[in-house]
Amino acid sequence: MPEGHSVRRLARQFGDVFAGETLSVSSPQGRFSGGAALLDGHTLVSAEAHGKHLFLHFDNALVLHVHLGLYGAWSFGGDSTFTGSSSIGAPRRVGEQEAFAEDDAGASYAGPPAPVGAVRVRLVSSHGWADLRGATTCETITAAEADSVLARLGPDPLRNRRGDAGRFAANLQSRKTPVAALLMDQKMIAGIGNVYRAEVLFRLRLHPWLPGSAVTDAAARKLWRDVVALMNDGVADGRIITTPPRYWKVHGTTAAKAAAAGLAVPPRSASFPAQEDAHFVYKRQGLPCRVCRTVVLIEELAGRNLYWCPNCQKE
Repeated sequence: MPEGHSVRRLARQFGDVFAGETLSVSSPQGRFSGGAALLDGHTLVSAEAHGKHLFLHFDNALVLHVHLGLYGAWSFGGDSTFTGSSSIGAPRRVGEQEAFAEDDAGASYAGPPAPVGAVRVRLVSSHGWADLRGATTCETITAAEADSVLARLGPDPLRNRRGDAGRFAANLQSRKTPVAALLMDQKMIAGIGNVYRAEVLFRLRLHPWLPGSAVTDAAARKLWRDVVALMNDGVADGRIITTPPRYWKVHGTTAAKAAAAGLAVPPRSASFPAQEDAHFVYKRQGLPCRVCRTVVLIEELAGRNLYWCPNCQKE
């Protein structure tokens, strides 16, 4: 499931390429015809993300609310002025790649291609298009209903508003549930998924089964700050990288070599890790811990696989 940094990138992309544009909105699949009709011919005013939820605000005070879930994905395309051509969501992309919709002769953009697969909703401007497939939630709601969704969610580290760290700490300490389960509860903190959950617990050497009530205020606030930093890096890089360069086998790889390997170089650095070097414990079960060489374990918690080091993350 795309985590909060990917949804924030989506919101930024919608704002960049569609804000202020009058859009044609349709449902090629047919399952969202009613909701699409309410938005068709209206102007996108703004796009915002909170955790894993995307909200597209239109000039008629209605909102397109999308939660990608496990299988949802947006695809974008357009002419050479449309800078958002890419695919974000499932299946995951290591990096986004431009895919301008002009033919080899350089003919002007003639509109979006025929829908491929079950396209729930299609947004079209004069310069580009966006298709949504497989989302868990796709609905047209009022601004008040959008506010109700937001009210049910915990603080978003990518917003990091005044008081959010304290709210998160209070949320955590009010429950006896294991901290690894609480980090996946979107009412506690919005946007964390399985990768960030495993990695931040390792980075702070927290035992996954430590009850939230046993986490000190100082530790909870440190946890919040680390999540804020990691997720902002994820927005900048387009991928989750939680290890520092000393753990990477590859340094200073050129953009050409990265492209040949199917990897994207983070825009803030010419160096980047191969995917297998990007994380401390996530999907490294059976391998030695990068820090202490103890075998990394995998266990199920709250219906999801948890990865952790029993030596570095002692009770």
